[in-house]
Amino acid sequence: MAEQQPQNFLEVEVKLAVDENTGMPDLTQLPGVEEIAGTREHNLSAVYYDTEDLRLTRSKITLRRRTGGADDGWHMKLPQGSARKEVRMPLDDPAQVPEALRAQVRAIVRNEELAPVAQVDNRRVEITLAGEDGPIAEFCDDHVTAWSLLPGGERTNWREWEIELTDELAGTEEGNTLIEQASSFLIAAGARKSSSPSKLATALGDAVKTAPLPPHMQGSLDDDSPAAAVVSSLSKQRDAIVDWEPRVRADEWDSVHQLRVSTREMRSLLETFDGILEGEELGRLEDELKHAAGVLGVARDAEVVEERFAELLDSDESGLIDDAARAHIAGDMRRDYNDAHAEIIAMLDSDRFMDLLDSIDALLAEPPIAAGDESKKEEKKQSKEVLYDHLERGYKKLRKRHEKVGEHYYDTDLPLHEREDYVHDVRKAAKKLRYSAVAAQDAGLKAGRLAKACKRLQSQLGDFQDAVTSRDRIERLANEARERGEDTFAYGMLYQRELARGEEALRGYDDTVREVRKAFKKVKP
Repeated sequence: MAEQQPQNFLEVEVKLAVDENTGMPDLTQLPGVEEIAGTREHNLSAVYYDTEDLRLTRSKITLRRRTGGADDGWHMKLPQGSARKEVRMPLDDPAQVPEALRAQVRAIVRNEELAPVAQVDNRRVEITLAGEDGPIAEFCDDHVTAWSLLPGGERTNWREWEIELTDELAGTEEGNTLIEQASSFLIAAGARKSSSPSKLATALGDAVKTAPLPPHMQGSLDDDSPAAAVVSSLSKQRDAIVDWEPRVRADEWDSVHQLRVSTREMRSLLETFDGILEGEELGRLEDELKHAAGVLGVARDAEVVEERFAELLDSDESGLIDDAARAHIAGDMRRDYNDAHAEIIAMLDSDRFMDLLDSIDALLAEPPIAAGDESKKEEKKQSKEVLYDHLERGYKKLRKRHEKVGEHYYDTDLPLHEREDYVHDVRKAAKKLRYSAVAAQDAGLKAGRLAKACKRLQSQLGDFQDAVTSRDRIERLANEARERGEDTFAYGMLYQRELARGEEALRGYDDTVREVRKAFKKVKP
């Protein structure tokens, strides 16, 4: 039997608190509502699951097993902009969280047990609101009884009103307008804004305070110390990795790129601020981050090339690339990306990746602050001065690599790829300097201008490197096509265009480096 696949929905709703004796308003007076299309009553019961340290709750995610309504099953709700994504699966095994749902939050829960933390029973009156063209929303009058299953948890009773858009209106401008109007209408009818974001939060109440903190939230440092600024920056990247991981699984647009950026930025911070933090574990962590970024990089390169090829093919006006060639190129690109994405999923499911995430959390829980003679000297300086010293090292490295570009890039006696590598080295240095500048800015250094200048340089050289990567991929695919007996003329045209695009990307390069130099001079401890 084929494995059940999760169903995804966009949930756009508003919840309002209301007193037990407040009368029901005339919902047909709500703008856009023409009639009441139906009324049903349900007795719902939901058991909410989480880890002992409430990792899902702290991430604004809910996981429940619900019975009694039209949508019996396992429900997971995850933040998605101003709305939430709801993922549903049937109750095939009421005692076991489906693996497909657990995979959605694997980066958060790791190998921790998911156990009941609250039960919420709800006597619901559900009213279907219809407009001219059919149903537009569901209004729910909920009478709730909840039990916190945490130590010290209590029973709670309350009433709330909820209005949720239909799937057709969710995420639309029309739907957003309806939600705003409904909120105002219901508040005028006696409701008030809820002090709690969800039924689960209300059910847990103050018992949340009895739960232990997850490892990454346990660390504590002096806010004025150099290490605090570095650890704060590392923590942001940790959160970004955990946030983007399920999006990569779902193959959301740009998710692979963003997860790769987060892993590389964390590694860069560890390298740049070596001396503020120290220890053998840092080297191992850097290696694991490098490995993860490498796996992500294969798919990212394929993604970039696919997008660039599509753009080049769409803009071709020569008439020399026929439909067959276009189809072959598109098929080759998609195959490359799908294969690479499958490798990413295998990595995310691996114990190695789970160990990496645990190691990051352990570092944040107990940051390995440098000790010894060198650190004692640095302790005599102000925090800003220590960070400035590390910033200066990064700037000097960028400047030296830039000088090598001036010395070698236009030396046509050298192989093209060797010359291009010098440019790529500048990009890597600019990226590290940018990450360091952001961390230094968080500590109070006036490094914002430097971070922006480095970002412009990184972006410019990123366009150049994308052209280089694309050329390499074109050459490989052309060779494969040639072996299949296909005409490779179209690949040759694309190759030449990427050569030209690469050179175009370097226009103004020296001016951008000068901006970085000027920005660094403005950074003062």
